[in-house]
Amino acid sequence: MKVNEQLIGLTPYQPGKPIEDVKRELGLDKITKLASNENPFGSSEKAKEAIRNSLDELALYPDGYARNMREKVAQFIGVDENQLIFGNGSDELIAILCTALLSPAKNTVMANPSFSQYSHNATLQGAEIRMVENINGEHDLDGMLKAIDENTAIVWVCNPNNPTGTYISEEKIVNFIKNVPEHILIVMDEAYNEYAVAEDYPNTLSYLKDYPNMIILRTFSKAYGLAALRVGYGVGDPELITALDPARGPFNTSRIAHAAIVAAVDDQEFIQTCVKANREGLEQFYQFCKENRLDYFPSQANFILIDFNRSGQEVFDYLLRKGFIVRSGTALGYPTSVRITVGSKEQNKEIIQALTEMLGESR
Repeated sequence: MKVNEQLIGLTPYQPGKPIEDVKRELGLDKITKLASNENPFGSSEKAKEAIRNSLDELALYPDGYARNMREKVAQFIGVDENQLIFGNGSDELIAILCTALLSPAKNTVMANPSFSQYSHNATLQGAEIRMVENINGEHDLDGMLKAIDENTAIVWVCNPNNPTGTYISEEKIVNFIKNVPEHILIVMDEAYNEYAVAEDYPNTLSYLKDYPNMIILRTFSKAYGLAALRVGYGVGDPELITALDPARGPFNTSRIAHAAIVAAVDDQEFIQTCVKANREGLEQFYQFCKENRLDYFPSQANFILIDFNRSGQEVFDYLLRKGFIVRSGTALGYPTSVRITVGSKEQNKEIIQALTEMLGESR
């Protein structure tokens, strides 16, 4: 057998190192995982109760239309139900968009570094990938506009951006959207939307009526703490959603997930508590960086990218031996940095202590 040429040499997505593997390999009893931008405070108790109440329905297929979840999300964000498409995480939605719009005759434009699944799925479709380098960790929007031509099908905007945590202001994004030709789909990936607190962070939902060539991607894996259930959603023009839906697999989101998300959306007090704790946690890392004269990107997400002026893999290995799993910047486009998920106050304190010891050993 011979696989398609575009698969040759393409590596699968590399998630954060599993806790179980680290315990077994290093013989450690306690592991703190701060690598995958998961919510350190778990998920809503209301969502857990909804899951427990759904356990007798495991033998049943879910509603393929996801009506209960669809109605709840539509009401919460203020859109019509026919403007929503749900995926097995926003990762599946990225794959659906690439399947629907990209081909070897098309190209796609994205910032670099940004979320790797844009280029990964574009490669699977044989499309030309045009990466525009970030400027100080932020999207070079002017450069991205210059990279667009008549064969561009999708332009990706990650806001806040992963792995830097930087964001694009409302003024900048509105100007950008206005200048993207109507035949190009603008994907606004807002996986960390709930964590963004900047006053000028854009409310992109309000743009949809004027820009039918835009889709917004969001997820329940981050602030909602439901990563194990794998549900993301896209919001766009009804005609676009209808056109995309045939590329979505049947029953791609589970019955248990539907119940949990309906309950989780109703528990915004939990979300606000997590957002507040996240900002306080970021301040712990900011103070550490200032005390040690380390460069970092101020973050609107639930992680921070810190430049240690040495191999990010070296820092990763040091922390791993201490029982902390982070992400080396080597694979993220920042080889002297590491990306650390903001944990609980105590978790942040512990990893900062370990990092302080590491810096002390090299002085």
